Amino acid sequence: MSNLKPTNYPALSTLITVFFFWGFIAAGNSIFIPFCKHKFHLDQFQSQLVDTAFYFAYYVGALFLFILSSLFKKDIVGSWGYKKSIIYGLLFSALGAATMILAVNQNSFPQMLFGLFVVALGFSLQQTSANPFAILLGDPATGNTRINLGGGINSLGTTIGPLVVALALFGSASAVSDEQIQGLELSKVVLLYSCVGALFIGAAALFGFSSKVPNQINNEVPENSNKALYSLLLITALLVGCFVSVFSTYQPSTEFIDNTALEETRFLWILAALGIVVLGLPFLYFLSSKNKEGWGAIQFPQLTYGMVAIFVYVGVEVTVGSNLGELLKQPEFGGYSASEIAPFIAMYWGSLMIGRWTGAIAALSFSDILKNKLKFIIPFVAFGVVLLLTYLAGHKVEMLYLYVICVAAQMVVAYLGKDKPAKTLIYFSLFGLVAMLIGLHTQGPIAIYAFLSGGLACSVMWPSIFSLAISGLGKYTTQGSAFLIMMILGGAIIPPIQGKFADIVGIHSSFWVAVNCFLFLGWYGFYVKRILKKEGVE
Repeated sequence: MSNLKPTNYPALSTLITVFFFWGFIAAGNSIFIPFCKHKFHLDQFQSQLVDTAFYFAYYVGALFLFILSSLFKKDIVGSWGYKKSIIYGLLFSALGAATMILAVNQNSFPQMLFGLFVVALGFSLQQTSANPFAILLGDPATGNTRINLGGGINSLGTTIGPLVVALALFGSASAVSDEQIQGLELSKVVLLYSCVGALFIGAAALFGFSSKVPNQINNEVPENSNKALYSLLLITALLVGCFVSVFSTYQPSTEFIDNTALEETRFLWILAALGIVVLGLPFLYFLSSKNKEGWGAIQFPQLTYGMVAIFVYVGVEVTVGSNLGELLKQPEFGGYSASEIAPFIAMYWGSLMIGRWTGAIAALSFSDILKNKLKFIIPFVAFGVVLLLTYLAGHKVEMLYLYVICVAAQMVVAYLGKDKPAKTLIYFSLFGLVAMLIGLHTQGPIAIYAFLSGGLACSVMWPSIFSLAISGLGKYTTQGSAFLIMMILGGAIIPPIQGKFADIVGIHSSFWVAVNCFLFLGWYGFYVKRILKKEGVE
């Protein structure tokens, strides 16, 4: 008879709805970006500010919770209870949806960005609560299974999101020209976010009134990490200064304006933000190595460089998806209109679902023989699900059939990784690197498939980096996990950098940004393996 604590499936089924929301809204931005670009006459850099506003909120939200925990010397989210914290996060996201509606009525792009920022602030609180909550809803030994289930549902949201947003904005899957986009009513955005806000409120009510969802309390006292707190506050102040300078350069107009000096200024500020993170965090580790007292989790190199790795991973995952739409509009890549890119965006985010469903097999309590069979079957099943959902949304899918070759290639890479996080990260980084290089040196369907494969490469990187970064942290594990969530910030900085490169050298060549990201992630896989071995961590 099993001694495992039984899983609370009614509570778990309610919890995973928030995983769906994260993916649905985030991936939907890939369609929202080109829509805003044409409605508000933005250049590629300005259109990527949608990602900047959305993902910077994750950093701000996680940092604010860390500050509160330090001031009150208790785990704020744990003391509220994970159930109540998720409810608060959902209601905060609903407030963001209401802000979006007000912004649309005023025809204001900056206010729309603020609305997305508020939505993502709620997501930050939800994500900080949902992962430990999933572990507590059953035996700790099977916690990874529940997290993987949430990840699979999240990926389903990322697949459906672009399709639903495209349907809401364009009304159908039929081709809509850029000129027709100019005539589309912003009331469509009002309807979209009215529905989204209602779903947030509905989910909050579902949590609140469900007697089967317990309010787990965690009264763990966090470690004193004043040096880490003050350093992160300084980094935040510098980042805010950069972002204020970037956003203050936005000037609404009725036509594209060539202002080279202004564009260069924006680009320098966003590059400064990148430097603050990728150079600042390793510098903090260097300082902590002199005297570890007060630095908390920052004193561990696997965590500090892991923060940079999460930053880069989220950045490359988002930037490929966000800039893919502009690439597909080019004649040599199909010349698709804004409404026709939805199947490709759905397949990009669906590629993450394909990889994550495959990666989740290792957590199942099946025999090795059955697991090996499933590792061959599940990727094709997931691929079929993406095609089916895209077809049911009214889109043509024939041009995506041959992408199955890329799915098969990803299966080989997964086999080479052997479910070991360091090997998995190294091989998938090499897979992403090769895919981007093929895309950069080809055109047409081959290049499109190669860039879509970026989703396959990114699919299992989050759990790999996360598990490597918190290995050996001991009592600092919880704090280290919070620091890693803050680094979702990468989605706010790397996409606009690629957007500005696109304005300068063209959208095709701008994917060299992704090449450099995959190079760093591969380096981290080699580096952290050596560090952990030195520390005696298997």
